[in-house]
Amino acid sequence: MNYFEYTEEAIKHLKKVDSKLAKEIDRIGMIKRRVEPNIFVALISSIISQQISTKAATTVRNRLIGLVGELTPENIDKASLESIQQCGMSLRKAGYIKGIAEAVISKKMDLENLHNLTDQQIKKELTSLKGVGEWTAEMLLINSLQRTDVLSYKDLGIRRGIMKLYGLAELTREDFEVYKNRYSPYGTVASLYIWEISSRAK
Repeated sequence: MNYFEYTEEAIKHLKKVDSKLAKEIDRIGMIKRRVEPNIFVALISSIISQQISTKAATTVRNRLIGLVGELTPENIDKASLESIQQCGMSLRKAGYIKGIAEAVISKKMDLENLHNLTDQQIKKELTSLKGVGEWTAEMLLINSLQRTDVLSYKDLGIRRGIMKLYGLAELTREDFEVYKNRYSPYGTVASLYIWEISSRAK
């Protein structure tokens, strides 16, 4: 099982630049967040996860694995659109998943080359695929490529966590950018703690 790896240096930086976050880091301790090194699997999982709960996403993903076996572009390509939809997703999502598999098979998308690109270049590449927006690309940067400086404004849990941490009634994009710049270059590590703060705030 693989987990997001972060350093003591990252923790020291975040605690130094933000006293409120420092208290939460001390309270929460080290966080183990699972990552999926297989970029294709991570991308398909992200599509499935869009706008549904983690529990529902796990159910749909397991059904898809039951249908096609190992999640590979070739196995997805062989399955019909309707059978993928019947795993518990919309026809549109099923189409996105088929489209991504086709893009990888045809070499339109070289997933392995993503490792050689900057975060912004990766976002540009991924969002050229139908169904892949900024949030999905950012989650892939974290959950598969393990990039260290990702804080997603598009993520509801991140926005809720920041508002909880600082006692805010609302969070503008401008204010968000202030926090993002403060946490840099360890925005992803900050994200791990902010998600935890958000989940405990319910």
